[in-house]
Amino acid sequence: MEKVFASKEFLFGNELEWEDVGPGLKRQIMGYDNKILMARVLFEKGAIGEVHEHHHSQVTYVVSGAFELQVGIEKKVIKAGDGFYIPPHVDHGAVCLEKGELIDVFSPIRDDLFSSNIQHES
Repeated sequence: MEKVFASKEFLFGNELEWEDVGPGLKRQIMGYDNKILMARVLFEKGAIGEVHEHHHSQVTYVVSGAFELQVGIEKKVIKAGDGFYIPPHVDHGAVCLEKGELIDVFSPIRDDLFSSNIQHES
Protein backbone atom coordinates (compact mmCIF):
# COMPACT_ATOMS: atom_id res chain seq x y z
CA MET A 1 0.00 0.00 0.00
CA GLU A 2 1.36 3.40 -1.00
CA LYS A 3 2.25 5.72 1.88
CA VAL A 4 0.07 8.84 1.84
CA PHE A 5 1.55 12.22 2.62
CA ALA A 6 -0.10 15.58 2.41
CA SER A 7 0.22 19.21 3.31
CA LYS A 8 -1.80 20.79 6.07
CA GLU A 9 -5.45 21.40 5.21
CA PHE A 10 -5.19 25.19 5.62
CA LEU A 11 -2.23 27.06 4.17
CA PHE A 12 -1.79 30.81 4.55
CA GLY A 13 0.31 32.59 1.94
CA ASN A 14 1.84 35.00 4.44
CA GLU A 15 3.11 32.04 6.49
CA LEU A 16 4.58 29.95 3.65
CA GLU A 17 8.18 30.24 2.51
CA TRP A 18 9.06 31.43 -0.98
CA GLU A 19 11.77 29.56 -2.85
CA ASP A 20 13.98 31.33 -5.41
CA VAL A 21 13.91 29.06 -8.46
CA GLY A 22 15.79 31.16 -11.01
CA PRO A 23 16.49 34.75 -12.00
CA GLY A 24 13.28 36.70 -11.39
CA LEU A 25 11.33 33.57 -10.33
CA LYS A 26 9.89 32.58 -6.93
CA ARG A 27 7.70 29.61 -6.04
CA GLN A 28 5.43 28.86 -3.09
CA ILE A 29 4.00 25.36 -2.61
CA MET A 30 0.31 25.85 -1.74
CA GLY A 31 -0.90 22.30 -1.07
CA TYR A 32 -0.35 18.69 -2.07
CA ASP A 33 -0.89 15.02 -1.50
CA ASN A 34 0.33 11.96 -3.41
CA LYS A 35 -1.89 12.77 -6.41
CA ILE A 36 -1.83 16.56 -6.84
CA LEU A 37 0.22 19.66 -6.12
CA MET A 38 -0.57 23.38 -6.43
CA ALA A 39 2.03 26.14 -6.49
CA ARG A 40 2.16 29.91 -6.93
CA VAL A 41 4.94 31.20 -9.19
CA LEU A 42 5.93 34.88 -9.29
CA PHE A 43 7.71 36.18 -12.40
CA GLU A 44 9.55 39.47 -12.79
CA LYS A 45 9.36 41.04 -16.25
CA GLY A 46 11.81 39.26 -18.53
CA ALA A 47 12.07 36.14 -16.36
CA ILE A 48 12.17 32.88 -18.29
CA GLY A 49 10.59 29.55 -17.44
CA GLU A 50 13.00 27.42 -19.48
CA VAL A 51 11.55 24.95 -21.98
CA HIS A 52 11.21 21.56 -20.30
CA GLU A 53 8.93 18.53 -20.09
CA HIS A 54 7.76 16.15 -17.37
CA HIS A 55 5.44 13.16 -17.02
CA HIS A 56 2.86 15.16 -15.07
CA SER A 57 -0.35 16.70 -16.39
CA GLN A 58 -0.34 20.44 -15.71
CA VAL A 59 -3.02 23.12 -15.67
CA THR A 60 -2.17 26.75 -14.99
CA TYR A 61 -4.19 29.87 -14.25
CA VAL A 62 -2.73 33.32 -15.00
CA VAL A 63 -3.45 35.50 -11.96
CA SER A 64 -1.67 38.58 -13.29
CA GLY A 65 0.81 39.73 -15.91
CA ALA A 66 1.40 38.61 -19.49
CA PHE A 67 3.48 35.72 -20.79
CA GLU A 68 4.61 34.32 -24.11
CA LEU A 69 3.84 30.65 -23.58
CA GLN A 70 5.13 27.77 -25.65
CA VAL A 71 3.35 24.39 -25.55
CA GLY A 72 4.83 21.94 -28.02
CA ILE A 73 5.65 23.98 -31.14
CA GLU A 74 2.84 26.51 -30.62
CA LYS A 75 3.38 29.91 -28.98
CA LYS A 76 0.68 32.27 -27.70
CA VAL A 77 0.54 35.36 -25.49
CA ILE A 78 -1.55 34.74 -22.39
CA LYS A 79 -2.71 37.30 -19.83
CA ALA A 80 -4.51 37.60 -16.49
CA GLY A 81 -7.68 35.50 -16.49
CA ASP A 82 -6.35 32.99 -19.04
CA GLY A 83 -5.39 29.39 -18.42
CA PHE A 84 -3.70 26.53 -20.19
CA TYR A 85 -3.24 22.75 -20.11
CA ILE A 86 0.00 20.89 -20.75
CA PRO A 87 -0.21 17.15 -21.44
CA PRO A 88 2.48 14.81 -20.07
CA HIS A 89 5.83 14.78 -21.91
CA VAL A 90 5.14 17.91 -24.00
CA ASP A 91 7.86 20.58 -24.13
CA HIS A 92 6.74 23.91 -22.67
CA GLY A 93 8.17 27.17 -21.37
CA ALA A 94 7.32 30.83 -20.77
CA VAL A 95 8.80 34.29 -21.08
CA CYS A 96 7.32 36.93 -18.80
CA LEU A 97 6.27 40.02 -20.79
CA GLU A 98 4.68 41.85 -17.81
CA LYS A 99 5.43 41.06 -14.15
CA GLY A 100 2.95 38.40 -13.10
CA GLU A 101 1.81 35.40 -11.15
CA LEU A 102 0.81 31.88 -12.21
CA ILE A 103 -1.01 29.17 -10.27
CA ASP A 104 0.30 25.76 -11.39
CA VAL A 105 -1.47 22.48 -10.62
CA PHE A 106 0.27 19.15 -11.29
CA SER A 107 -0.92 15.56 -11.20
CA PRO A 108 0.63 13.45 -9.91
CA ILE A 109 2.63 15.40 -7.34
CA ARG A 110 5.95 16.85 -8.54
CA ASP A 111 8.40 15.51 -5.95
CA ASP A 112 11.18 17.36 -7.77
CA LEU A 113 9.69 20.71 -6.68
CA PHE A 114 10.40 20.11 -3.00
CA SER A 115 13.50 21.81 -1.69
CA SER A 116 15.18 21.23 1.62
CA ASN A 117 13.28 24.16 3.17
CA ILE A 118 9.84 22.72 2.31
CA GLN A 119 8.93 20.01 4.78
CA HIS A 120 7.08 16.86 3.74
CA GLU A 121 7.25 13.16 4.49
CA SER A 122 7.55 10.58 1.75
